[in-house]
This record gives sequence, structure tokens and C-alpha cells, in this order.
Amino acid sequence: MPRQNVTLEHIAAAAGVSQMTVSRALASKPGVSRDKRDEILRIAAELGYVGHRAEQRSSDRRSQIVGLITAELHNPFIGELVAGVGRAARPAGYELLVYSLVEHDQPPLLSVLKLMQQVTAGIIALLPYEYRYLDALVAARVPVITVDQHGQYSRFPSIAADSYAGACMAMRHLIAQGHRRIAFITGNEHMASAQDRHRGYLDMLAQAGLPQDPALVVPGHYAKAEGYAAAQTLLALPERPTALFAANDMSALGALQAIRDAGLRIPDDVSVVGFDDIPAAEQQHPPLTTVRQPMQQMGRSAVNTLLALIAGLEAASPQIVLPTELVVRGSTAPPRRVTA
Repeated sequence: MPRQNVTLEHIAAAAGVSQMTVSRALASKPGVSRDKRDEILRIAAELGYVGHRAEQRSSDRRSQIVGLITAELHNPFIGELVAGVGRAARPAGYELLVYSLVEHDQPPLLSVLKLMQQVTAGIIALLPYEYRYLDALVAARVPVITVDQHGQYSRFPSIAADSYAGACMAMRHLIAQGHRRIAFITGNEHMASAQDRHRGYLDMLAQAGLPQDPALVVPGHYAKAEGYAAAQTLLALPERPTALFAANDMSALGALQAIRDAGLRIPDDVSVVGFDDIPAAEQQHPPLTTVRQPMQQMGRSAVNTLLALIAGLEAASPQIVLPTELVVRGSTAPPRRVTA
């Protein structure tokens, strides 16, 4: 069915409700439960409903504002992404409106979504953990690009770095140096990047014929404090690992501190590899070996893809995956003794 021919009647029939209920749900008016509203928005998005507001916008001059929704701003990785978005948007004549989610597992307030719908030409969603709100934006015909999520929410065009290949490079580096007991500090397993890095860790162990010891895999949640606690747990094992691979640099920085606090030396006693290459990675003593993500390039690619959608074009690719590279610094070295 052509999108311009989809009416409230079609949505109501598909949802099993009245046209009045559909109208109230699409307008975010009271009187419709959240679950039913989410279902109606999803059906409207799947049918390609345009609606009065979108038709009105198409005849007006497009807003020159790009919206960005992110889980947090204090994370250096996200800060670099946001910088990349801003540097690409402004030369194209767009300003940036940023909203940070207070609770990672909760959607933005309806008032925020309405503001985004009214004043932005499109939305870039950075690493959110709760995605249902995107249906409301799609139903309002607001173009949406996601960053990092290229699995579960593949119906949205996405930008990501090659986390799996990067994890494989990190593990090959440690294995080539002679490490056989390698621990992994996981990321936030709700996210595709964390899942890919975990998979790379396991696959490289299998490829090298090394055992997969569950005791060597500890959650880090992409955070420094959790990385510190994870490293403490690993160092307390009867046979501690000779190397740690952390799913991101922030958890790696926490691990570095835990190793120092335990009176151990880096890399003489324990080697450490991170992931991201945030500015603080090079400022450590010793500097952190890590996998570099093209963070600002990811932001620029997100803007370029979004601008194509705003112009009514198809995305060049539904999933753009940018390459990663291993940056070897002073935090890794061969183990003093190789454990079986």
C-alpha cells in the first residue's frame, strides 16, 4: 500500500481499535494506555503512515536542526561521537540539539519526543538501551539513524565500528605474545558492540586451542568502577591471568588502577588491552594498548546518512560498519612465565 494512501482507518483495522483511539495515540493524547499506544505507533510505522503533521512539514522549509539522543554524555567515547556529529552537521547548515537520557532503560519523556518531532529534521540515536520510543518518531515521519545498534534494531539505518574484528585483533596480539591465560572484562551485553567483542574473545580462544574458563570472564559494563572491581576479582583467582582484555577503555582504566593497587606491575605482571582509544588511553603510565574506533568518523557518517534521508533519498547502506585498528603501546608484553 502506498504510504500516502495509508489512513487512520487502515491503522485502526490492523490494531483492532477505533479510529478515535488511533488519532489520540498518534497525537500522544491521554486516554490510551502506553502499551496500546506503542502498538499503534508500531503498526503506523510498519504501514508507512505519513499523517497531517508530516504532510505539513513537507510543504514547509525543513528545520535546520539535527536531534541527537544519547544514554549519557560523560563517557569519553560518546563525547567523541557527539563531536564528530557536530563537526559534520554545522558545515551542512545544521545545528545540533542534544538530549541525554536520565535513565538508560527508560524512553524520553513524551514532551521531549514532541519537541524533537516539532523542531528537528532528523534524529541520531547514540547507544540507547530502550528503543521503543523510536516508533513514535518513525510514525511522525522523522528520519532516524542509530549508532552501534546493528543487530536487533536492523530496520533503522545504523553506523557502527567493527567490534568483532577489533576484538579478534586484540586477542591475536596477546596470544602472539605468548599469553595463554587471558581474562575478558565484558561490556554492556545489551549492546551489539559488547556482544561482538565477547564473541571475538571466545572465537580467538577456540582458534588458538585455549580453554574457555568461565572464571576469566567478568562483567565490566563499560564503566571504570566496574572495570576496577572486575580486575580485583580476576587478580584474586588462585591462578591469576597474565593478560586482561577489557571491552572498552574506561573499564581498562579501572583495571589498570586495580593492578597498581594490588602492587603488581604493568605489563610485567599483567598485560592490559582496551577498546576505543579515548584520549586518556595514551596518557596512562604505561600508555594503554587498545583497539581504535573511528569515533568522530562514526559521527560524521551518521550525519551524512541522516542528511540523505532528510533529502528523501535511501541510505547508501542500511548498515555502515567502519574498520577498527589495533594500537600497540606499553601496557602489553610477553608474560614472564607462560601458564598452561
